[in-house]
Amino acid sequence: MSKVKLYYSNKQKTTELPKGIRTAIRKCCEAALTEEGIADDAEVSLTVVDNNAIREMNREYRQKDSDTDVLSFPMSDGENFDTDPETDRIVLGDIVISAEKAEKQAKEYGHSLEREMCFLAAHSMFHLLGYDHEVSKEEERIMFEKQEKVLKKIGINR
Repeated sequence: MSKVKLYYSNKQKTTELPKGIRTAIRKCCEAALTEEGIADDAEVSLTVVDNNAIREMNREYRQKDSDTDVLSFPMSDGENFDTDPETDRIVLGDIVISAEKAEKQAKEYGHSLEREMCFLAAHSMFHLLGYDHEVSKEEERIMFEKQEKVLKKIGINR
């Protein structure tokens, strides 16, 4: 099974994050690689921010002036991954999650913040691996099925 080096940074103070969230998200990232049949070890950067910060990033990088739950910044096209020559790990890219938005969505859906953040991390991982749910309904269906499989695999259920 692939291992993921998760470069984690919590840059917000609005939401108290669940104990062990970093480990849960790393396991989620590893399960996404397994789901895709990727045996290489990988590295991913995860930054947790508040709504103001993610809104600013969404405006700058996607020209959308609104907050959002997660942003993904892939380092490749999903097929040809760069490898860090020092570590031999594939470099997938960056994930940015709004803890504030994740907490709100967790309450709306009636599940834990841990589940919501892992769902968003899985969602973002599949973007880093080349999926795009905005392309077609079929791509969206496949992506969401894979996300649910990943969560189930690591024991995070609704």
